[in-house]
Amino acid sequence: MIKKICIGSDHVGAELKPKIIEHLKDIGYEVTDVGAYNLERTDYPIYGRKVGELVASGTFPLGIAICGTGVGISIAANKVPGVRAACVSEPYSASLSRQHNNSNVLAFGSRVVGSELAKMIVDAWLNAEFQGGRHQRRINELNAEDTRDDVIFDQLVENGKNSKEE
Repeated sequence: MIKKICIGSDHVGAELKPKIIEHLKDIGYEVTDVGAYNLERTDYPIYGRKVGELVASGTFPLGIAICGTGVGISIAANKVPGVRAACVSEPYSASLSRQHNNSNVLAFGSRVVGSELAKMIVDAWLNAEFQGGRHQRRINELNAEDTRDDVIFDQLVENGKNSKEE
């Protein structure tokens, strides 16, 4: 089975991105780079949206987005319904973002993490799996928010109040 992933960055992340692409290829991923391709100033929302749309459409199961802090590009990706982008700066949060939040886009900042830490973050994220169970209701609530379905959202919240789960 071919493991596919897309990756995008603004100009600030463009220097770190090739190192992450090389690492992804080394661990068996087919990588599609959606830009930026150089250090010429550009806007992170362009690339957060590109990654988000490719993941939300199902073209890619996962995506990675890089800007200076990871915050801006994760906000941009999260504007796309169906995207659960997690901005992290260490492996533990990356892993839990998959296990508990079923994140499908990983974001981090090239001004926050170096290339070796970024690789560790990527590995932790890719090696983690969604645990389902008590976390599924919360993902369903997020999905209801994506579709602006207040009826389903309210039902899920009410069911959660009656649940004995953590």
